[in-house]
Order: sequence, then C-alpha cells, then structure tokens
Amino acid sequence: MNRLSLALLSFGFLLLSGCGGPGSGDSCDGGDYVCLDDAQALECRGGTWRSLACRGPLGCRELSDSVRCDTSLNIENDACAQDAEGRGVCSPNGAALLLCEDGILKKTQDCSSCTVQDDTVVCAP
Repeated sequence: MNRLSLALLSFGFLLLSGCGGPGSGDSCDGGDYVCLDDAQALECRGGTWRSLACRGPLGCRELSDSVRCDTSLNIENDACAQDAEGRGVCSPNGAALLLCEDGILKKTQDCSSCTVQDDTVVCAP
C-alpha cells in the first residue's frame, strides 16, 4: 500500500470514528431525546445527555417527529424522563407501584396486582 492510500485510509477512519451520536454524560442543549440503540434512549436534561432504559418490547424508536421509549417493563431504580416526573408505572411482575421521582423510578407501594387503565395506575392492596 502506498503512502497516499494509507493516508486516505487513516483520514477516512478518523472521519467515521467522529460521526457517532451523543453519549451518556456528553453535554447538550434543550430537552431533546435520541435513541442510543434499540433498548436505550438518551435524554438531554440539565445540559447533559443521560441514559434511559427502554426495557419494553417496543424498545427505543425514532419516528419522524419524536422518539418513543417503551418503559413498560422498566424496574425500580431505572432512570426516568423529566416528562414522566410524578407519574407511576407498574413493576414488571405487577407486585409494586413505581413512581418517577427526581429522575429515578422508586417503589412507593406493594400491590397484590397492579394494572394501567387509561394512563392511570391502579395498585390493589
């Protein structure tokens, strides 16, 4: 391989390695979301990209006008989005109510059964 080919190959590698999207901990502006991969989103919160698990079967999907992160199977202590603050979800086994507080899903109540009905979480004692 001649020097020119080697130089072009090296330059191409440098260009490609710098083409990645944002990563957790990187700085950002605004309140945007992006999919990091099929099971993880990034939320721009407080000027920093932070990772959000998308454990549900639909994972993370970028649509034409939004990012959808399926959190239906997220667990206690998973990070939650700013727009989910104060909202509850059922634990994957239906035995607890998890509430998004300060960016983290926290168990707030044990349930004999937990269901979601029209965006309302119902936790039976």
